[in-house]
Amino acid sequence: MNRNCILLLSIAIGTLKAMAGDYKLVSPDGKINVNVTDQLGYTVSYVGTPILTGGVGLEISEGTIKGGIKSVAKKSQIGRVASPFYRADSIKEAYNETTLKLAGNWQLQFRAYNEGVAYRWLYSGKKKQTVIDELVEYSFEGDPEVFCAYSKTGVPGDFDSQLFNSFENTYDEKKLSGVDSLRLSFLPVYVSCGDSAKLVISESDVCHYPGYFLNRSGNALKGVLPRVPAEFCPGGYTDIQMHVARREPFIATLDGAQSLPWRVMMLGSDDKSIASNQLNYLLAEPSAISDISWIKPGKVAWDWWNDWGLSLVNFPAGINNDTYKEYIDFAAANGIEYVILDDGWSDHAARSLFAVIPEINLEELVKYGAERGVGLILWAGYLPFEKDMEEVCKHYSEMGIKGFKVDFLDRNDRDMIDFEQRAAATCAKYHLLLDIHGTHAPAGMNRKWPNVLNFEGVHGLENMKWCDGSVDQMRYDATIPFIRQVSGPMDYTQGAMRNSSRSNYHPSNTEPMSQGTRCHQLALYMILDAPLTMLCDSPTAYRHEQECTDFIASVPTIWNETRVLDGKIGEYIVTARRKGSDWYVGGITSWTMREIEIDFSFLPQGKEYEAVIFADGANAAKIASDYCRAVEKVNSETVKKMKLAPGGGFAISLTPAK
Repeated sequence: MNRNCILLLSIAIGTLKAMAGDYKLVSPDGKINVNVTDQLGYTVSYVGTPILTGGVGLEISEGTIKGGIKSVAKKSQIGRVASPFYRADSIKEAYNETTLKLAGNWQLQFRAYNEGVAYRWLYSGKKKQTVIDELVEYSFEGDPEVFCAYSKTGVPGDFDSQLFNSFENTYDEKKLSGVDSLRLSFLPVYVSCGDSAKLVISESDVCHYPGYFLNRSGNALKGVLPRVPAEFCPGGYTDIQMHVARREPFIATLDGAQSLPWRVMMLGSDDKSIASNQLNYLLAEPSAISDISWIKPGKVAWDWWNDWGLSLVNFPAGINNDTYKEYIDFAAANGIEYVILDDGWSDHAARSLFAVIPEINLEELVKYGAERGVGLILWAGYLPFEKDMEEVCKHYSEMGIKGFKVDFLDRNDRDMIDFEQRAAATCAKYHLLLDIHGTHAPAGMNRKWPNVLNFEGVHGLENMKWCDGSVDQMRYDATIPFIRQVSGPMDYTQGAMRNSSRSNYHPSNTEPMSQGTRCHQLALYMILDAPLTMLCDSPTAYRHEQECTDFIASVPTIWNETRVLDGKIGEYIVTARRKGSDWYVGGITSWTMREIEIDFSFLPQGKEYEAVIFADGANAAKIASDYCRAVEKVNSETVKKMKLAPGGGFAISLTPAK
């Protein structure tokens, strides 16, 4: 699509002064100012400093939507939004809103929160509409620092070839001028506007419409939206994915009234405030499920990462009933709610999730797990799940299966977004949990469909099975809380018991290890949002490390409150979370050894807590599995210094002292 045919409804780059006829919007705390012009361009300032100039445009089959504002409506909102399976039980919501009514039943709506700015298009007509393309553009003054993750696939400069990707990559850290203009970056993207502000570009409430990528053009980041697939061919992993062979000349069709996705700009004065940002959740559509009492978050004993790595058993470990009974026994003994049967339980050649391999008796395993209080979750490839979705969900729900991990989607065009919505709705109909892999960041879907407890879209621990030492996973771990995680929960799959220093690390498929220390792995259970949290290592490994296993098993997966205590992107982060009267604190660092001071003033005054502290051992820099455990009394006046080894961390549980 030649974007020159789209009317560029943006004001000139660098023109950051409000003009006559501008429509002003201010955040409730007065720190963020938005000026929208008659021509529908906008500028954003933070604490008086210009941050960006926005370009807005929409081309439909009837032509390009132009200016001509007919009327303006304003609204303010303050309250709390329930967030039952997330980092807090509710989130404060406060914003000011301006809606500009345009011709042809179209409106452009802006909101200013204390945490950032968002806008979206609204269509209120009944007539069908074809959206040819949408212009999304963020232009910056100067040369800010950008953290972006490129699509790993495709030919440089050929954007269509880069659309098919798993949304997993480490971050390229460059000045804006150094961002590769031949590559697409998937959301979210972080921009540091010097000391003035930190910015994360994201999207929310994506439904019956494509997600988008960003590409650098001059001093701007421009949106690239996948066109609707017109023709498919099987391909990818064991042919369970669908490759797009040809695309239509448009990005979406609207059957009637519809709101288009929010274009989100999260703003904060520092990295810590960005890591606490919840705009993606607040802007999402409210829950489509009225009764959520059946949704049970929890931890999952995972088989695939550790390669079904059992030892000290009297049977061949692998994809068979004896192995899964061992996983179920381990889960039951440690209060772990679920066991997953990952790739291999069904016959790939049959392309059907009803074709269970002879070594697996699902009915027997479901019964064995139910007797021990452990539920089973099944892995499913995208194409077999799509083909028989209703029948598969009905059949396995009636059998007693608790959910699905659906994998290898690898697209975010309109058709794949529609698939995700159908999968979530169908799973909800049959009271099934859903964990989506090979997918984009959540974009608010976890609010609309709270049974979708987890998403991938992250360069998680699975990559340590094949990535060599040139991949700096420690810096990545200290980066994702400030970028990927602000869009929603992620299935990073932490919990490795085989840990390595930087010089000792090497990839291994059958005996995988983590980069960094044991305490780094423990801390990730507090650092990362994951209502459905994996334990990636084998029951054998956890039994050998029961002290650490007991700690992991004690950590909740959903929270009443979360506070980011300190952090700097790519360097370190410290997070405290509360469940009931108990607190948990986790801290991690990059490969840089550091000392971090923890101020326990977040604890209730006048109450003493027993702190169980896991810290890097004296020799953790050389032997990464080295740790020490201590028990101390602390209160709100306690200040404690923690020494973190390279790639290190610490993990603390706090319970009211008896």
